[in-house]
Amino acid sequence: MSVRVLVVDDQALVRAGLGVILGAQPDIEVVGEAADGFEAVEAAGRLRPDVVLMDIRMPRLDGLEATRRILEAGAEARPRVMILTTFDTDEHVFEALRAGASGFLLKDAPREQLVQAVRTVAAGEALLAPSVTRRLIEQFSRRPVRNERSTAAAGALSSLTAREREVLDAMARGLSNAEMAAALFVGEATVKSHVAHVLMKLGLRDRVQAVIFAYESGVVTPGE
Repeated sequence: MSVRVLVVDDQALVRAGLGVILGAQPDIEVVGEAADGFEAVEAAGRLRPDVVLMDIRMPRLDGLEATRRILEAGAEARPRVMILTTFDTDEHVFEALRAGASGFLLKDAPREQLVQAVRTVAAGEALLAPSVTRRLIEQFSRRPVRNERSTAAAGALSSLTAREREVLDAMARGLSNAEMAAALFVGEATVKSHVAHVLMKLGLRDRVQAVIFAYESGVVTPGE
């Protein structure tokens, strides 16, 4: 089955370019476009895409609020949202990830990376490259944590084993499964199992949310 994609960007040329690249793939179908957040929310509900490529800075309704509305719509099969960003100037990327986005893609990424990113997110995995994780967290997580969020996080953390805490810490620092396996002296299959257990126990959907949780709960802090 083809991966159904909705392209959201306020620039027509950007939407057209993304559509051409993705539409040329035999396993990807661009089912629609949207020029702002309001159009994105409407189109996502009507077209039921598997993946939404979401720009951040748009008129009327930005990508942050559009992401939140799409993922809170209550549909049985919610789409995966991947943020399109220039990174150095989009200050709301962290908030979009917190809202439930499955990752982000730089707008100047090669076409091969774009195609693979869509497939990765559609398969239910988070797209958060280790090298970019460190920059993202360092830039966007320097903010006070609400007491109620910290209290809830402490309760959830108590359910993790010592090894699972180590895995959560490693994810937050941007380590890949292979790097975690080497650091913990275990196989990658074991790491994947630990990651799955961490996500399940903390009620998180993917590694992106695990990274955010780790920083907001104080498991690790920026600059460590």
